Amino acid sequence: MKATLSLRVTLASLAAFIVVPVITVAEREAAGGARASSGEPDRGSFYVANRGPLAPAAFLKLPIGSIRPKGWLRRQLELEANGMTGRLPEISKWCKYENSAWASPTGQGQFGWEELPYWLKGYGDLGYVLKDEKIIKEARKWIDAVLSSQEPDGFFGPRANKTGLEGKPDLWPHMVMLNVLQSFHEFSGDERVLPFMTKYCRWLDAQPGECFGDGDWRRIRFGDNIETAYWLYNRTGDAFLLDLAKKIHEHMADWTSGVINWHNVNVAQGFREPALYYLQARDPKFLRAAERNYEKVMDLYGQFPGGGFAGDENCRAGFTDPRQGFETCGIVEFMHSFEMLTKISGSPAWADRCEELAFNSLPAAVTPDWKGLHYLTCANQVALDKGNHAPAIDNGGTMFSYSPFEVYRCCQHNVSHGWPYYAEELWLATPDHGLCASLYAASEVTARVGDGSTVTISEETDYPFSDTITLRVAAGKPVQFPLHLRIPRWCPKPEAKINGKPVALKGGPSACSVLDRTWKDGDVVRLRLPMHIALRTWAKNHNAVSIDYGPLTFSLKIGEKWTRYGGTDAWPEWEVLPTSAWNYGLVLNERDPAGSFGVVKKRGALAANPFTSDAVPVTLRVKGKKIPAWKMDRLGLVGPLQDSPVKSDERMETVMLIPMGAARLRISAFPLIGFGSQARE
Repeated sequence: MKATLSLRVTLASLAAFIVVPVITVAEREAAGGARASSGEPDRGSFYVANRGPLAPAAFLKLPIGSIRPKGWLRRQLELEANGMTGRLPEISKWCKYENSAWASPTGQGQFGWEELPYWLKGYGDLGYVLKDEKIIKEARKWIDAVLSSQEPDGFFGPRANKTGLEGKPDLWPHMVMLNVLQSFHEFSGDERVLPFMTKYCRWLDAQPGECFGDGDWRRIRFGDNIETAYWLYNRTGDAFLLDLAKKIHEHMADWTSGVINWHNVNVAQGFREPALYYLQARDPKFLRAAERNYEKVMDLYGQFPGGGFAGDENCRAGFTDPRQGFETCGIVEFMHSFEMLTKISGSPAWADRCEELAFNSLPAAVTPDWKGLHYLTCANQVALDKGNHAPAIDNGGTMFSYSPFEVYRCCQHNVSHGWPYYAEELWLATPDHGLCASLYAASEVTARVGDGSTVTISEETDYPFSDTITLRVAAGKPVQFPLHLRIPRWCPKPEAKINGKPVALKGGPSACSVLDRTWKDGDVVRLRLPMHIALRTWAKNHNAVSIDYGPLTFSLKIGEKWTRYGGTDAWPEWEVLPTSAWNYGLVLNERDPAGSFGVVKKRGALAANPFTSDAVPVTLRVKGKKIPAWKMDRLGLVGPLQDSPVKSDERMETVMLIPMGAARLRISAFPLIGFGSQARE
């Protein structure tokens, strides 16, 4: 049996999905009109848009609170609120208000680095999207303290950071805290925020350019401050902010030249910087640089499913097997990058990439009750033990077991923003006074459209576990506006009906189809995105295959034994070990590989948390054989893949596959079983 089948996509063909803009650069320039050179805000927009001379963005973020998540996404947010993120002060010394340098008006105290801002940027947004008054009040307590800590020169927060790098300022923690203040202002409109941030940015602008190129995190991740400078400029019009952004770009690490650091979070967060600076440079080469960075990382280290890459702390030459891990911080930062790039570029390819991570990697990074996480999530990972797997894994110590404690100190705090930011990006405003359904999930959005009228659209769906999305329009009067619908890259034949009548959808996969009409109260759009079995061959990873059904990738169902090894009754630490065989190769029909799979859908309502192995609403059945020689190695890791097709004399079995996001133990990059002379031992 040949290993190279007629499959949907290999990494080499990902270019087919790349940069399919909804609005071209030229069209965005034209949309900016006189504003592009005047520095005036776009008074034709109902929401904060780019002032000239910044290039117009393809999509605009709606005010936080405009979108109400429902369904399984709301349940994930509620689990997060009742679990680790919502209760982190119980177990994290960095999140205790007493003695925190972030809570002191004079910036004195302890624990003044990244941990508190990491947690607070997701914690506050969690409260905002859930309208949880308890969380909002607690976040406000911290934010009020930060806003009271500013010095006359503009610096704020922990004073130790002012000279934290050999006498020079450590600017990294403040980058994160500025994100906290941005969200707080978007939600509350608090009048203190803009002058506070302006004063700090003037202090920052007064620092010598060399400060922006020193250190590690700051010089590599300084694109975060460029985004903050543009956010503030669009609200105040202070021209010095553009000079500051240019100064940062010219002195920080040069991401336009390629991938300049291989730490996994640096990559996930830093690769996007050229696309941010594109807004000021107005040269498409900067958009292309961000895409090129992404392609290079995924081509070298992303040769397996799940949307991440082999970066168990750092990407390392030769460590590209799907048993290599992706840090939880990397997952949520990569998602955030994709959300930002969707708005800047208009390319739905970034939204496709975001949901691949969100559905297939993020859920497995945490326990089902959101009371613990692990540092590394792998595409092939058959034991979540507390052992040391170095040097096969870059870091020593426990990396796989679930813990709520500081053993995973950065991720313990930074995981907080993954789902809240995702919920805020479900719907986007468009420059043509419409709305875009960017990331599909059950939700309700209220926004101004068309002539300024306010409409509410209720989105009913079990996506990604269902292929049908129903949008119900509520409007006080008829109003004309365009409704942009993202067509995912895996869906060649979408279908739509308006009030029961079929309508044509223009634009193919990884594009947006626009329904522009006069909408009336009670109008119903039913979008169907037919899902089908598709396979990906990973030619650079021994011709292993992965199986997709719509946006979901599937993993072998492996029995799980959860054993508590530490922690407390309220905050346990867990090892998860297999109770069933995992070393299967797949037996596929050479003429019709996709036809080898049976799709089984569970009847009834979707489980509140469908990302558990017992509650999944859809499973696949396929023939497979055990590969006796494929074992765990001496370091306790699943053995590396070897070239397919593989010989096996074991009996044929029917095996079950479940969505990858529900599989804490997982094999999702499979060897193929071969027959005859082509099969390898």
